[in-house]
Amino acid sequence: VQLVESGGGLVQPGGSLRLSCVVSRTIFSSRDMAWYRQVPGSQRELVASISGGGSTNYAASVKGRFFISRDNAKNTVYLQMNSLKPGDTAVYYCAALTWGAPRYWGQGTQVTVSS
Repeated sequence: VQLVESGGGLVQPGGSLRLSCVVSRTIFSSRDMAWYRQVPGSQRELVASISGGGSTNYAASVKGRFFISRDNAKNTVYLQMNSLKPGDTAVYYCAALTWGAPRYWGQGTQVTVSS
């Protein structure tokens, strides 16, 4: 089982980043996927999720700015992040869900929004 995130980095406020998560074929097919984020001293929070059929949900704090998508042919889930704010600074984790709860995690990728 493997989830590998990429695409994090340093970006100025108002900028954009796209995170990618390549997932082992054995666990990706039809599975609900999600992005979480965590800052030091805080619990990991759900950012966005996407069902196997493509239905999406977003945290209120990112709705209208972040967009989750998946490419089933590439076993990859994406998080397009626009209009980034300093408050979006966190480690972002990809997760494969089972019954709505995270079952497998990626290693995380750091996103820093700063001028």
